[in-house]
Amino acid sequence: MLGAIGVVFGDIGTSPLYALKVSIEATGARQGNEIAQAVYGILSLIAWSLIFVVTIKYVLIIMRADNNGEGGVFALTALVSQRTAKHPGARWATMVAGALGAALFFGDSMITPAISVLSAVEGLNVLSSELKPYIVYIALTLIAGLFAVERFGTARIGKVFGPVMAVWFGVLALLGLVQIWNHPGILYALNPLAGLGFLFDHKGVSIAILGAVVLAVTGGEALYADMGHFGLKPIQRAWLLIVFPALLLNYFGQGALLISDPSALDNPFYRLAPQWALIPLLLLAFMATVIASQAVISGAFSIANQAVQLGYIPRLRIKHTSADEIGQVYVSKINVFLFLGVIGLVLGFKTSENLASAYGISVTGAMAIDTLLAAYFMVFIKGWNKFIFLPTFGLLFLVDLLFLGTNLFKFLEGGWLPIAVAAFCLVLMITWVNGRERLLKARWTGAVPLNGFLETLEASSPHRVPGTAIFMVPHKDIVPLALLHNLKHNKVLHERVILMSLEVVNSPHVKDDERLRVTHLAHNFHAVHVRYGFMEEPHVMRAVALLRAREFHFSLMEISFFVGKEKVVAKHSSALVLAPFIFMHRAMQGATEYFKIPFDHAIEIGGHVEL
Repeated sequence: MLGAIGVVFGDIGTSPLYALKVSIEATGARQGNEIAQAVYGILSLIAWSLIFVVTIKYVLIIMRADNNGEGGVFALTALVSQRTAKHPGARWATMVAGALGAALFFGDSMITPAISVLSAVEGLNVLSSELKPYIVYIALTLIAGLFAVERFGTARIGKVFGPVMAVWFGVLALLGLVQIWNHPGILYALNPLAGLGFLFDHKGVSIAILGAVVLAVTGGEALYADMGHFGLKPIQRAWLLIVFPALLLNYFGQGALLISDPSALDNPFYRLAPQWALIPLLLLAFMATVIASQAVISGAFSIANQAVQLGYIPRLRIKHTSADEIGQVYVSKINVFLFLGVIGLVLGFKTSENLASAYGISVTGAMAIDTLLAAYFMVFIKGWNKFIFLPTFGLLFLVDLLFLGTNLFKFLEGGWLPIAVAAFCLVLMITWVNGRERLLKARWTGAVPLNGFLETLEASSPHRVPGTAIFMVPHKDIVPLALLHNLKHNKVLHERVILMSLEVVNSPHVKDDERLRVTHLAHNFHAVHVRYGFMEEPHVMRAVALLRAREFHFSLMEISFFVGKEKVVAKHSSALVLAPFIFMHRAMQGATEYFKIPFDHAIEIGGHVEL
């Protein structure tokens, strides 16, 4: 639970730095009475948004839609795909929904570090206005440090970050509680009618208000995406017992302060602290916002890992950072991609207030997709009561659409940015999926059936040499091109031939006793089907070790891996359309490295595939 506090809740836990301030400014309130009226309405909207969107939707409902303990939009997509696999239209709709949800999450993973760190560093203005020119440079330094430590993994980071965030939430609660004790009337804002009434009384700016209030719930989707790192129960307990109460106390404490001193609107969070505690609070906020950024970054690594396993993006180097938790991964290329994006945002927008306009669209879009996929899975696959949960999911989806719609009005003010990032990621994923299907189809064209090939061996009787040859094949029923090329040019076959095919199943993990399926064929040929979960790292040598223990007692020194290294080329008429796919295919990690095949045992045989 302490590790979850350190990794999962950083994003939503640092929202008090800016959410209430931006929301009240969105109302247009500037004078004492106007600010006091706005405080009650905004606090009510924030409190009930946290209850509906985070507590009810994510913590109590959607996090139960796990794929053997794993969460995130691709875990949901895999679950729904089991039902839609036989219907091409529904399968593509599910695939696009999952890709769009992941693309929006990547956009959020860029904006969250930028706005969180900037909002914390801007507290230096409370100390001295002369520090303002240095805010951007300090923020860039903190961000560089954050991305530099990502390679150590969430397990090690959680052990360090957990105690820091526990102190952070304790300070949030204490600062808020002092102000609430002095002004207990602020608790009236718990009345949901206070928020609804305020919206109806301010119809002219209600869209801007809701677009700002959503800042308080950003990070809710990270709870679900990071579920595989720490598990359902620790995250639920941490939210209900520590994080949620601390956030409410701090927001209401800020509200109580603003009612007694409207001038504190320049930075109500830091004004909660007495003067002597300001510098320690600034340092703690620096650390908390760095940790907040880590929450969505680790979620992005999980999403990228699942995307690779499910075939949505090309193969990437994925490093597992924990021997105990297989869901903890680090993806260096995603780390660099996000780092460059965050640096660009800080340099481009310069203040958290400017970035607030760009924030929200990606978050609310991803939340809406989570709701749709979870509703389908829970009601139509898992069999939850339709009469109870269809209206429930309908109401939750309506809230998502309300937040999404209000944020779309910020498009010209910076909201275009997450949409552009999401569109770029979505196009890449769809391009890869479509190109990959065309490549698999091209491989089948002119392929030699395995049964027919084995029959020809009776007549040709090629020379057999000692040892075991393992050919990586896309399908067990066809002869790999690498084998045909080897036979054609070298005129030999190994004494034992193993045709190894890999399958990524819709479950995150596969037990070792269910991993291998071996079919013994004629002429000492053997088809070995290896199954992996979509959260697992394909490791061929571990599969070979299982194969040695159960089927063959060969020496590892006598094994040769034959890997096809195909070059994809496009027909003249398709060159422009397929150019992005071909570029990604050539840039992706090679099969030898990806499958962890020892280089001194690998033989790569090239060929051309025309699309």
